[in-house]
Amino acid sequence: MKNLIGKRLDDRYEFVELIGIGGMANVYKAYDSLKGCYVAIKVLKEKYLGNEEFVYRFRNESKANASLSHPNIVRIFDVGFGNKMQYIVMEYIEGVTLKEFINKAKVLNWKDVVHFTFQILRGLQHAHDKGIVHRDIKPQNIMLLEDGTIKIMDFGIARFPRDEKIDFKKTVGSVHYISPEQAIGGITDFKSDIYSVGIMMYEMLTGQLPFDGRTPEIVAQKQIKDNVRSPLEINPNLPQGLVDIILRAIKKKPQDRYQSTEEMLRDIDEFKQNPNVSFGYRYLDDIDTTKYFGLSRNIEPIEESTMGYKKNKIKTKKKEKLVPILIGVAGGFFLLAIVMVITFMFRRGRNDLVDIEIPNFVGHNVEEVKIMDNGKYKDLGITIINEPSSKHSPGTVIQQSIKPGTCVKSNNGSLVLTVASSVEKKRIPNVIGMDVEEAEEKLKKIGFVNIKKIEAVDEQKPKGSVIKITPNHFKDADGVALDTNIRLYYNTFEKDENILDVPNVVGKSLEEAKELIKSCGFQISVKTVCDKSKISGVVISQNKSKAPLDSVIEIVYNLHNYENQEASEFWNSGEKSNSKSFKESNLKSSYSSNKIDNASVVIASSTKMEDPFHVFVLNGKEVVAECQYDTAKQHEIKFKADFSKNTRYTVMIKNDKTDKEAKYGTVEVYTDSQGQKHCKSNCSPHAFYKTISF
Repeated sequence: MKNLIGKRLDDRYEFVELIGIGGMANVYKAYDSLKGCYVAIKVLKEKYLGNEEFVYRFRNESKANASLSHPNIVRIFDVGFGNKMQYIVMEYIEGVTLKEFINKAKVLNWKDVVHFTFQILRGLQHAHDKGIVHRDIKPQNIMLLEDGTIKIMDFGIARFPRDEKIDFKKTVGSVHYISPEQAIGGITDFKSDIYSVGIMMYEMLTGQLPFDGRTPEIVAQKQIKDNVRSPLEINPNLPQGLVDIILRAIKKKPQDRYQSTEEMLRDIDEFKQNPNVSFGYRYLDDIDTTKYFGLSRNIEPIEESTMGYKKNKIKTKKKEKLVPILIGVAGGFFLLAIVMVITFMFRRGRNDLVDIEIPNFVGHNVEEVKIMDNGKYKDLGITIINEPSSKHSPGTVIQQSIKPGTCVKSNNGSLVLTVASSVEKKRIPNVIGMDVEEAEEKLKKIGFVNIKKIEAVDEQKPKGSVIKITPNHFKDADGVALDTNIRLYYNTFEKDENILDVPNVVGKSLEEAKELIKSCGFQISVKTVCDKSKISGVVISQNKSKAPLDSVIEIVYNLHNYENQEASEFWNSGEKSNSKSFKESNLKSSYSSNKIDNASVVIASSTKMEDPFHVFVLNGKEVVAECQYDTAKQHEIKFKADFSKNTRYTVMIKNDKTDKEAKYGTVEVYTDSQGQKHCKSNCSPHAFYKTISF
């Protein structure tokens, strides 16, 4: 790929630096002159433009991201799929990959792992809700921002709903993180992404990959066949509940894993509330090979000499041990008798209890079904727990601890009913413009519990400030329930103080444009053209609307075009009388040679001029030569001419003080059949004098 640094794409994106080199694409940091911010541009390598597989993956990534919008997924702003370049414009992220962070930290704090995993699952949940399976979840494809925010990227091999183009028989993904079904080229679904998340959690908490090998084939075989080593063997300080979550996520069979990201998020959320919880998931529940725990099957054989030694020892101690042994046996029989009596009494008591089938109480009102007054259910020893809820009417049973249809004994005391109670209402305060952290704290102090912060962009507001809140604070004058879901949208846009607005000088005169741009701290470069289709005598374009201080701003100035007019048309009859001595003094000159490469034109006046002036030589609209002159009566300007064909150049003069312009004449060049080069000049001192005199 050619060097793109310093070049512009679509007259909008200016490539600043190369920030990433991948297998099939390079990533550049670029400045978006339209939005006034930095972006990342992923450019497919030139050698892969004709490769159908790579082009498909590249376009697949843009297709996936275009349908997604989530704070934990990298956003895409623009795409381009031309024959000479294919690119994706994405949000620019200041951060590192999760892999780089793991390599530096080695073993992560389990609280950080929970924080990162929760965000990854939220991003995947959004993709899964759209029917998109990422299929290449790995720490290299996870960006970590400085504030701890996670961003998922690279949907190049993602699978879409009803996507028939992808060959499912081909193994896809990174071998250390792919699921067993991916390793054998099987069908992948949401549970494949969950497996990859589990592998990442394992790596973050232990500093090791669960499966590794010298070749990708060996690693893939281990993913399919080998059992994983428990994370507790590597890091004994891990909470059991977190280990349980990992072990369920990386089950070999998809049906034994979490069936959705939502289900896994529920367990993580429960673990966050109570880190001492244990879910009881076990990795080897579904392995056919019998495993033994607690006893070693590798028992060392006892040698004959050892047996003889022990036998002699027993004989010498036999009398000493006899009394304690008899006492122990008698005590054992006594304890056994007590246990038998207690068991008999317990079973007899159980036979007196009544079997009760638990009905479905959920959705019913406690008073309506008279749960507490019904004699049949009163013997159960029901426990009622009130839980504030705005989603259910007060008194409604929203959860029960025993499934409907289960038979239990009376006086069991294990049935717990969760009943909705009324929720206190409070008004949402106006936190627009506040710092998002302060706004969240203010809402929590009032009593709101379900608060979510969501990234948004507003170039006019300070970074980190709240720009929107739902429900709207002006709504619901009576207030809303304290368990209402509140969303705080805060601004993530940070204006680069070094990037300034460049004044718009299009349509202004050259001198006015120069003064404006220089007064703002920029340098200026002027390109002169003569374009009949544009307004003459003004700036017709500029290359930047925003730029760092002291940058060079290029403007294009359009000369007055008097191609078909005589110089005398630019002044009145009174002015003509002052120029009689010049009217008939046109300077005509010509020369020929087979060695010349340059043409020249002589600028002449019979008197010394008073104002500075510019001379422009144009080939059509293009200015091929120019000079500034302010002292002599006569000056020669040379320029490289095209003698290969009959070419006519137009000479224009401009008074720098008055901005008046006129056509000075023409210069013709050509080469004859003998190879002789000719240059003919036909210029008008009259036009020159009249231009510089007013």
